Amino acid sequence: MTAPTTPLSARVTAPAELPVPEHADVALWRPATADDIEAIWQLEKVMGRADHPNYVLEREEVGEAFEFSFVNADTDTLVAQGADGCLIAHGLVVQQVGQETLVKSNLGGGVLPKMRGRGIGRELLSWQVARARQQLATSAKQLPGWITASCDERARLNGRLYERFGLVATRYFLSLDRLLDDPIRAVELGDGIRVAGYTPELSAAVHAARDAAFMDHWSSQPIPDESWNAYVTGATFVDALSFVAFATEQGGSEHVVGFIMSSVNEEDWAAAGYRSSYIGLVGVLSGWRDRHIAQALLAAQLAASRAAGHERATLDVDSASPTGALDLYTGMGFFATNREVAYVLEF
Repeated sequence: MTAPTTPLSARVTAPAELPVPEHADVALWRPATADDIEAIWQLEKVMGRADHPNYVLEREEVGEAFEFSFVNADTDTLVAQGADGCLIAHGLVVQQVGQETLVKSNLGGGVLPKMRGRGIGRELLSWQVARARQQLATSAKQLPGWITASCDERARLNGRLYERFGLVATRYFLSLDRLLDDPIRAVELGDGIRVAGYTPELSAAVHAARDAAFMDHWSSQPIPDESWNAYVTGATFVDALSFVAFATEQGGSEHVVGFIMSSVNEEDWAAAGYRSSYIGLVGVLSGWRDRHIAQALLAAQLAASRAAGHERATLDVDSASPTGALDLYTGMGFFATNREVAYVLEF
């Protein structure tokens, strides 16, 4: 990614005031509040059944918009109420705060499926893009600026709407499954490298390793402490399904060189039709790759997930990952099930 020579504030045109959406089917547009968390979650579950029926957004993820210091619900959220007071759409615009090589504002939300095709989504997305432009235009950094959104490939109307506003399908992420009835290949590690279970005391070291390992991944930036802490202390994160690889240095001290982090959302099981764990993160420091560390971490997770009574382990992978992650996963028995598309508007 080549750094621009002018700041984002000079490259992004943003409205002084946000557009006020108007639609005959919407009785009220307003910012969301913490009192809306349950209603937004229920709306997300209905949208999920139409757009990505194999997984369910967690309630905690909805609540994060009202907890993180870098999200202002008054300016970064919008909900649409119908005449009966029920939510029929919601939008969220979050600017990523770890900005080492990229400034990015991400769009989330959507419209109740039975209300789609009427123009509500266009009104909502127009507001979101305008808010994202405002966020980017406040930055004095000489970095690329992106407005991003993503959707499951099965949600074709969503993709077409993003394209209508200038966002371009740029990257594809595959959802992969691994059947746990199949044999799990034993993996041997070289001397001085070991795999052990994750414990909360390792959180800071694994966080640092994650940020270092992912810096050569597409669009990845450091994760802020509050986001990381919310992840590893969340209700669905499972210590017993997460593992860390250590290397011994001269003198006998150890440091983290790899990790695998997992969660279990039992609401996914009914939607997907099987019991599963979700591998949210797999990473190995660049200087320690090609030593079978990732394979050993995966083998440990798969064995633990099987022992927990799960039928599958699932994960998502960048189909064009420069680390060869897709080949690694398929070599460990994973197979593709669905595909998500990332859309980007660049400045």
